[in-house]
Amino acid sequence: MPCRFRSFLGALLLCSTPALAAPAFLPAKALANGQWPDHSDALCDVAAATAHYLAQGAAYDPAAIHGGTTRRLQTPVARIRATLEFVCAVQAEDEQLGRPSRLTDPEFLQSHFELLRWQPDRERAATLASGKPLLQNLPADRLLMTKYHVQIATGSQQQTAATPHALYGLPYDEAQLSLEEADALGTRITRYQFGKQAVVAEEQAPASAGNMAQRAPPLIWLSRTNLEGALLQGTAVVEGAAGQKRYFNVHRNNGIAYDRTRKPQEQERYWYFKEVPGVLGYGKDADYKIPIKPLVTVAGDIFQLGLGRLVLLRTEESGRPTYRLNVMADTGGAFHDNLYQIDWLSGYYRDWAGYHAANRHIGDYAEAWLLLKRE
Repeated sequence: MPCRFRSFLGALLLCSTPALAAPAFLPAKALANGQWPDHSDALCDVAAATAHYLAQGAAYDPAAIHGGTTRRLQTPVARIRATLEFVCAVQAEDEQLGRPSRLTDPEFLQSHFELLRWQPDRERAATLASGKPLLQNLPADRLLMTKYHVQIATGSQQQTAATPHALYGLPYDEAQLSLEEADALGTRITRYQFGKQAVVAEEQAPASAGNMAQRAPPLIWLSRTNLEGALLQGTAVVEGAAGQKRYFNVHRNNGIAYDRTRKPQEQERYWYFKEVPGVLGYGKDADYKIPIKPLVTVAGDIFQLGLGRLVLLRTEESGRPTYRLNVMADTGGAFHDNLYQIDWLSGYYRDWAGYHAANRHIGDYAEAWLLLKRE
């Protein structure tokens, strides 16, 4: 739309507003005071696993292994990987010498890393802000910081009245196919024939030739609440009666995009799962995903920023400024064309009451910096 105005001042104001609202990554000034929780051991674990994934090269996963597809930020992948490797080198040296982690020292970080202040994409956020106060009130200098978690669920090996919904493994018609082979078949395979609402409806119907349990193996049966949590978070941890844990992670989806204008329970996007040895983040297929840990992992728009970004967040926690280093080692359906939000892995919770109790003191917005090891 052309910019129309009645005066020079009007032109300046009206025409400059979109530019000011666009995302930006600007050299940062000194960091203000705050508290710095130390999770450097876990941070190194996630950094090392992500660097190993990046080492597979862009040809392996061009959608994620790159240095940025937006003209506002482009970084050689080698530099992103070197940054992650440096994190582990610092952590190892500090541990060997028995000294406090330098990864919680703002002066060290500013001396050894280039800091780019991330300004949110308020233009994009505004297009999705209807009925969403957090987006309507998005500050000019902070990201929306949501908090995701790992769902701890109670499951059953059989369908029951309390656990009527399954996490399904890959449908039988593609269980022996690679992702590329299966995708080439399109709607001829089960995975692309059903939205979530149809799967859930079939589970309520008497067994028949069309019943999903005859098309795909039920891995575990859950309540509707636990099902929605697993689909939304991408992971479920199911505790047995004796305290043993089983981990389930998303494997392949039905190709329907997540609709940010609809509530989670109303979505049609649906995931098939795989049992795994622990909690996993991003990976183009379930055969190779990045092991992640709470408090040091964020999900974001790796499709525009590139996988493996080292992200410093400054939040308000019980009114106190708090800094946390994280690795962008995860993503989700909500992060396509989304440079206004970050999703922080906050922990493991059995229900929403536990989640809110652990996170209600943390603010909804965060200042954010991307860190790169100085060359």
